[in-house]
Amino acid sequence: MAVEQIILFAILGTALAFFAWGRFRYDLVAVGALLAATIAGIVPSAEAFSGFGHPAVITVAAILIITRAIRNSGAVDAITRLLQPLTRNTTTHVFGLTAMVAVCSAFMNNVGALAVMLPVALQSAYSTKRAPSTLLLPLSFGSLLGGLMTLIGTPPNIVISSLRRQETGEPFAMFDFGPVGIAVALAGIAFISLIGWRLLPTRAGRSSGGRPIHDIGAYIAEVRMPRQSPYVGRRLVDLETLSQADVSVVALLRRKDRMLAPSGFLRLQAGDILTVESDAGSLRRLVEKAELEMVGAGATGPESLTSERVGLVEAVVTPNSRMEGRTARSLRLHTRYGVNLLAVSRQGEPINERLGQLRFQAGDVLLLQGEHDAMPEAFSALGCLPLAERGLNLGSSRGLVTTPLIFAAAILLVVFGLLPPHVAFVAAALGIVLTGELSLRELYDSIDWPIIVLLGSLIPVGMALETTGGTQTIAAPILALAGDAPVWLILGLLMLVTMLVSDIMNNAATAVLMGPIGISIAKGMELSIDPFLMAVAIGASSTFLTPIGHQSNLLVMGPGGYRFGDYWRMGLPLDALILVVAVPAILVVWPV
Repeated sequence: MAVEQIILFAILGTALAFFAWGRFRYDLVAVGALLAATIAGIVPSAEAFSGFGHPAVITVAAILIITRAIRNSGAVDAITRLLQPLTRNTTTHVFGLTAMVAVCSAFMNNVGALAVMLPVALQSAYSTKRAPSTLLLPLSFGSLLGGLMTLIGTPPNIVISSLRRQETGEPFAMFDFGPVGIAVALAGIAFISLIGWRLLPTRAGRSSGGRPIHDIGAYIAEVRMPRQSPYVGRRLVDLETLSQADVSVVALLRRKDRMLAPSGFLRLQAGDILTVESDAGSLRRLVEKAELEMVGAGATGPESLTSERVGLVEAVVTPNSRMEGRTARSLRLHTRYGVNLLAVSRQGEPINERLGQLRFQAGDVLLLQGEHDAMPEAFSALGCLPLAERGLNLGSSRGLVTTPLIFAAAILLVVFGLLPPHVAFVAAALGIVLTGELSLRELYDSIDWPIIVLLGSLIPVGMALETTGGTQTIAAPILALAGDAPVWLILGLLMLVTMLVSDIMNNAATAVLMGPIGISIAKGMELSIDPFLMAVAIGASSTFLTPIGHQSNLLVMGPGGYRFGDYWRMGLPLDALILVVAVPAILVVWPV
């Protein structure tokens, strides 16, 4: 083994360990791996950042923009109304949700499709009094299965198509993934609908009937502002600053006027009665420092904190959002965004520590209070997903016709070979912006920049793996089996390894690293590379065993009340089913 290979394997092994550890975000790990390989001289410095101009990276960014426009258009919302007749029993309910999100995911980014359907699933869980844990993991898995069916359904397919273009001069076409992807998706949806949901725990991440999961009544108290308080005449935000964001003022009673979610710039007056939400220790510190008087506690419920103007909404922190890793205090939720943080739950369990000091994690479910008109903009800016009725959207319902037409035109241009995917979809994104269906701010906010950085960083590393002969070294043990083992077994082994890697590493990164290995195995066996690339594509998107393998799995963890070990209950038999269905389908559609 050459020295260059040893160094590169050490870099990739270290990166894989950091991916599995999760202490550092995957885009930072990928940049670190790229820099290490460049400094070691394995990746030429002139090509270190060539990955950011790669067609696969450009295509992924364009699809993310188009996905945001489709979400805003309300087109999917109109389709989901068809689900109502299917909610009469659990099997058809799960089937309707899973099939719908799979169809959406075939033409949208997985996470975008899930974001559209997640509030629909929760609302239908309320109306049917079913545990959200029965519906949400099937919904997440459905979004992953749907991505298998088209070129643009998931980033790994785009990566695999680019690898084929590098090897043969011809990429996979828009619907080349369809025959195998549809077979796998149909088998997966049938399994989830008939058997899979029964393997999941019946755990109420949210209570039935549409009530929030957070019981805030025990944390509500009333305090009076006496004349001798040093905060008389000062702004409400000054009082909140004193509490270090551990206390939320949810209402203010001044004589006969009751103000819900009062402005942080309101001047406090003697005699004001403040309704606050806080833990006992933080409230006691605030009362002592501001010289307030306790009035009462425990009698106020969520219904008294809402009005026609003000509402309570639960929202989930999305991966890579502005909130992840930050605190309510550093974000200044009330003064900057106009919302009060009332409660937080993590993996279905309420967090009772000081909320102002709590660092948010992806999947946390927050109970927020604010004005109905202001909350959509606040959620968009913060990057969290409201778990409410679809009446509360992250954007306005516009472009119901224009956006799908522009997207359909781009797909046709790709299908008929008139334009390559990265050009057609960038043109579609530009058309959507020029027609006013998406603002420039929404355009840049819609791009999942960590994914772009991840791909742009790892593509040169993946190329280095091939140029140094690393792919041949990795493929050698599998090729040693090829003399005695049938092709289907080699394909199945390649897909299985890809599945396992993808469960701990981002699926796009898995495709970047495993794709060249698949090509090396095919060349070593003197067979077509197509079935091996398809095996990697299916395996990279089969991230069903852990919540960290894909953002969709992480998004449903909090609202569904799932624990880490819940995923493999349905994911393990689903992986086995995919292996059984996908390998024969690949050999039929893409003969060796």
